Amino acid sequence: MKTPDAKKDNIAGVFRSRHGVKAALSDFRVDDDQVQISFKGPGYTADGFIDRASGRYELMESRLGFVAVVNDLHKGRDTGTAWAVMIDISAILMTLVSLTGLVLIFFLYKKLRAGLYSLAIGTLLCYVVYLIWVP
Repeated sequence: MKTPDAKKDNIAGVFRSRHGVKAALSDFRVDDDQVQISFKGPGYTADGFIDRASGRYELMESRLGFVAVVNDLHKGRDTGTAWAVMIDISAILMTLVSLTGLVLIFFLYKKLRAGLYSLAIGTLLCYVVYLIWVP
């Protein structure tokens, strides 16, 4: 007898092989009369509805375009663990580069005043943008 996870994988495999669905499985629901399966990826969703009595199914795909893909990649939405780790590593590297630049500005006495003014203006601008556009 197959386990429920094996059946779920078989159903997902059918959608992947017949319709080219490449996104990760995000939801799988079994009701009395139908099975609902959902796949999500960057800029992409696919929802399948299977009638349990007849075996007929319907697949609805939504591809949202390049901007949606880039937006989802930027936010790490529906991208998986590897991409989330990549985002975290990038954030750590950018923080280190910023901090080392800040430390170095204190050793360049001719540039210290201009560097601190730039830091203050940049901080103030970020705060103003936050106040205006972040709910």
